[in-house]
Amino acid sequence: MTEKQKRERMREIVAALKDIYPEATCALEAGGDPFKLLVMGRLSAQCTDARVNIVCRELFFHYPDAKALANAELADVERIVRPCGLYHTKAQNIIDASRLLLTAYGGELPSDMDELLKFPGVGRKIANLLRGDIFGLPAIVADTHCIRICGRLGMYPTTLKDPTKVERTLVKLVEPAEQSDFCHRIVQFGRDVCTARAPRCEACPLASLCEMARKSRKSN
Repeated sequence: MTEKQKRERMREIVAALKDIYPEATCALEAGGDPFKLLVMGRLSAQCTDARVNIVCRELFFHYPDAKALANAELADVERIVRPCGLYHTKAQNIIDASRLLLTAYGGELPSDMDELLKFPGVGRKIANLLRGDIFGLPAIVADTHCIRICGRLGMYPTTLKDPTKVERTLVKLVEPAEQSDFCHRIVQFGRDVCTARAPRCEACPLASLCEMARKSRKSN
């Protein structure tokens, strides 16, 4: 497909996902709180969103804001976030991020990508999540679901696994106003239908728009 054809195909995919998932919601239950989403985004690395939600109920009970977490004892935070994995690094990161938020930004999360990347443990994926959900900015969150599914759909080779390259590709194909919600919907679609190990191609509502499905039909 040409880039123009991919953009047209993506418009159809975006519309179809809107019909399937009218509500585009983030799986991390931060309640629109920038500080909480910053922390939860960091904890979500190599961990399920469901587990992060459970762990953060206790974490935010004890440390409800950046000031509280900035003054927390590392060992206490490590104990709480241990189920998320990599707990030594994650605990230190979220404490340090809380301190940075207070000292450098007066408690107000910045919207600029370069500024967000200064926070410990924050890469482009988390930064884009924050930019999209908190500030309503165009943002592609290139998580594992997004990378896998958009490759299968034919937006780039399925061998491409680099999140930054995927992000830069999809930014050109998905309308700016649709990007953040599209990423939330594609995550849900990846859990419900287009799973990593056993995609339900026979029941897929996007089969007519999918390059992998087209090749499968042709080979059969």
